[in-house]
Amino acid sequence: MRLGPFDTSRITVRSSEGGGGGGMGRAGGIGCGTLVIALIGALVFGIDPMQTIGMVEGVQQQMAPARADAASSSGARLSEEEICASSAYAEEACNALTSLNATWAATFARNRLAFEEPVLDLYRGGRVTTDGCGSATSAAGPFYCPADKGIYIDTGFYDQLAQMAGTGGDFARLYVIAHEYGHHIQNLTGLAAQVRAAQQRNPAAANRLQVAMELQADCYAGMWAGKNRNLIEPGDLEEGLKAASAIGDDTLMRNAGQRINPESFTHGTSRQRMEALRRGLEARDDAACDVFFE
Repeated sequence: MRLGPFDTSRITVRSSEGGGGGGMGRAGGIGCGTLVIALIGALVFGIDPMQTIGMVEGVQQQMAPARADAASSSGARLSEEEICASSAYAEEACNALTSLNATWAATFARNRLAFEEPVLDLYRGGRVTTDGCGSATSAAGPFYCPADKGIYIDTGFYDQLAQMAGTGGDFARLYVIAHEYGHHIQNLTGLAAQVRAAQQRNPAAANRLQVAMELQADCYAGMWAGKNRNLIEPGDLEEGLKAASAIGDDTLMRNAGQRINPESFTHGTSRQRMEALRRGLEARDDAACDVFFE
């Protein structure tokens, strides 16, 4: 996808580098369903999450020498521009955030809704601490914390995604950040809070509602790309659909040698996730992704 250069006047970026995001300690655990959202990185590999944590921690130790520090040799914190320019993955993520902010700000303005940009936290290896959702290791994968409106991405995850899921194209990576941005949209519109309340009132419907949340986030990711279809390159759609298929609940369970159990789905089947992404890409209506809650 031919994204323009990042604009630090239009994005907010920080780097925890596994040392914490200036965050508060855990108070009651990760909220707003983000524990399930956070597990997307571990689940991508089709392995039991507890086994994956140990495996990824081993990978982190091997990768540690290549980690970029959040501070310069003088001890000063890096500027947003320095963080965005620290690696090809960081630059790509910042380029995507600039586009995502511009696209969704215009959509919210058109619908006369208040908009607030998220914070992008880029780190590599170790543990990250959020302002309100507790802490997580790199094994948790990319996640969104509604309490601090932060999108947390361990850029090392992209190496693992390319190596183990076979989705190394740039659009596969953009799909990841755009999906997490979709959770930010749900937070801003109040949908996330409504779903949490509904899950508490009716625990039997909790999984179904969680799947709807994830599919809508997939749809929002596609909608962002669709609103910028002039920037899409040949092969992008295939990369995105391949990534969506790789993280379908049924595919993950099958690859892990488990019985496929729809009652334990949290993100939707491979087919559902691909259809959600495609729905967003082909949308001509800002409300097209509301279908998952009808």
